[in-house]
Amino acid sequence: MSDHQQHIAEVINAARSRIGLSNDVDLTQFPNLVGMFDHCVSEYAANPAVSCLGHTLSYADLDRLSAQFASYLQQHSGLQAGDRIAIQMPNILQYPVVLFGALRAGMIVVNTNPLYSERELKHQLNDSGAKAIVVLANIAETAAAVVADSGVETVIVTEVGDLHPPLKRTLINAALKYVKKAVPPFKFKKSISLRKALAKGSSQQYRKAAPDQEALALLQYTGGTTGVSKGAMISHRNLMANVLQSRENFSSYGLVSGAETFIAPLPLYHIYSFMLTFVVMLQGNHSVLIPNPRELDSVIKEMKRYQWTGMSGINTLFVQLCKHPEFAGLDFSKLKVTLSGGMALTAGAAKTWKEMTGTEVFEGYGLTETSPVVSINPGGANQVGTIGLPLPGTEVRLVDDEGNDVGIGERGELCIRGPQVMMGYWQRPDETEKTIKDGWLYTGDVAVVQEDGYLKIVDRKKDMILVSGFNVYPNEIEDVLSSHPNIAECAAIGVPDEKSGEAVKIFVAPKQGEIDEKELKDFLRERLTGYKMPRYIEVRDELPKTNVGKVLRRTLRDEEMAKRAS
Repeated sequence: MSDHQQHIAEVINAARSRIGLSNDVDLTQFPNLVGMFDHCVSEYAANPAVSCLGHTLSYADLDRLSAQFASYLQQHSGLQAGDRIAIQMPNILQYPVVLFGALRAGMIVVNTNPLYSERELKHQLNDSGAKAIVVLANIAETAAAVVADSGVETVIVTEVGDLHPPLKRTLINAALKYVKKAVPPFKFKKSISLRKALAKGSSQQYRKAAPDQEALALLQYTGGTTGVSKGAMISHRNLMANVLQSRENFSSYGLVSGAETFIAPLPLYHIYSFMLTFVVMLQGNHSVLIPNPRELDSVIKEMKRYQWTGMSGINTLFVQLCKHPEFAGLDFSKLKVTLSGGMALTAGAAKTWKEMTGTEVFEGYGLTETSPVVSINPGGANQVGTIGLPLPGTEVRLVDDEGNDVGIGERGELCIRGPQVMMGYWQRPDETEKTIKDGWLYTGDVAVVQEDGYLKIVDRKKDMILVSGFNVYPNEIEDVLSSHPNIAECAAIGVPDEKSGEAVKIFVAPKQGEIDEKELKDFLRERLTGYKMPRYIEVRDELPKTNVGKVLRRTLRDEEMAKRAS
């Protein structure tokens, strides 16, 4: 350990101790994620666990239903322990049932964005080697178009109301299908409904899986620098460690086990919300799942329904909620903590939120590759504009462009070592070696460690674009653009956007004639998820390049920033 590393560690540990936080975490509390879940459903059986659209499942309900699903997977699906199962659902009651059922059966979960295009879904299914998929009927049209070209053998389809009481279930499902026309037609060669799968599973006991802590639990896909997304391999130990590390910090927010209700608007397929759900459950608390946070009226409706004490969100959502005409009239008297991650929290958003709700927003920082939380602002010692203090058991170093350590107050690439750092990228050892060196994960973000131990992100080394908390990699956009018959050169960059933090702007040069922008947008829309779609298009005769012909994104960014500043 270098002198700089040693000094940084001492300063951070002193800061944590000064405000009453531990510097270590016991990872022997549970044998694996299955053991952690079993503890929760046993310890808090009668407590409300998750609610959605007005219906609540208790921890006992989660225990029973996930056991039925585990039994179905083991006894009736033909799947084996270690097989990958894709989950493609928004935040609905079925999500935790399927998630914990899959883990209890010893299978590996592949979180899958419901907004994926056919191209994106096909890649993820094939890359992960998924043998099963659980998909919501509303979005099953995409899966139906690609599963035949994948290794998926088992398709399980669910409808939004499937875990609600009979009358409400019928009303919800009928309204979505026949009134709102929200379920496009789809057809699988062979599939089973989730309700039938649960019924089959209820007839037999499942065999409790006992994976090692180092066993793979989750494939969490993140954007790829080569134009395709890659799966971060998250072990039972990685995720369990991050849950326990985060719980240590939660103690500073004054939260009481079994007494809190968290609004959960961020999608569970995103690692940030996914991990926080485990933290909430480990304290026996209650999560209110929001299927579509873009429908602000539905978010407000749920906030009116419950006496909520906590919430996780991103800067974009905080800004939009504060502008909603009904938000100021909500009851914030029980609110204890609001957590922010996924994208930078602006000072303006934090200030407005505190003025309207009376509570602070505590910003954290993380990556898919770190399961995901690296650091967060603790209760009673919040510093807006920083990403707080590293979690217990998390080591930090900063390195310059030559790989040399730099010290307190100096800028350097943030590198992380700790039990939450992923195993590596699925079937991509070369990519893993570029990211993890001698046990340190190189984040690509430039940071400063302040004299008081708090971390601050000051720049980004990599070209990633952050749109509403989602990673968008320019290579992927450019890879799709390059397949257009009339694109000779292309580049994608991120530009500031008040609503989403950043937005995608593309620069294109035609092979001949002119670019039809409407046709180009239609072309991209078929191949890219919505948040990856370019907000701006600029057509040029040619793009700036290096001597060897590589397009210079940095030049385009600099030109764009100069233009916006003038």
